[in-house]
Amino acid sequence: MSLKIRKNRSVAPPEPCVLTECMAIIAGAWAPNVIWHLRAGPRRFSELRVDIPPVSAKVLSQRLKELEARGVINRAIQPTTPPSVEYALTALGEELVPALSAIVEVGHKLKMDVNALEAPS
Repeated sequence: MSLKIRKNRSVAPPEPCVLTECMAIIAGAWAPNVIWHLRAGPRRFSELRVDIPPVSAKVLSQRLKELEARGVINRAIQPTTPPSVEYALTALGEELVPALSAIVEVGHKLKMDVNALEAPS
């Protein structure tokens, strides 16, 4: 006997699905980390490499280009000798920070729940 398919009672997402659009931005490898580290202000490429040690230069460069193309970050060439580049969040990027903070908060709760389940009685 097969189980009856229940009707989905959640409100349908608007077309085109904005949730999918938002998740596409933060789903890229290291993209949430880049946004997280830029929340306090502009950072240079080398500073982001220090902030996110496991990321390779190639992947970080790709992620920065993608985030810039999506309007999440700005790339500004500084008039120094030699010239340097700083990355900063745009207004759109700033709007993602509370969402990432909420995800981090839930992550802490999930981790505590898993640790509580693993603790010996």
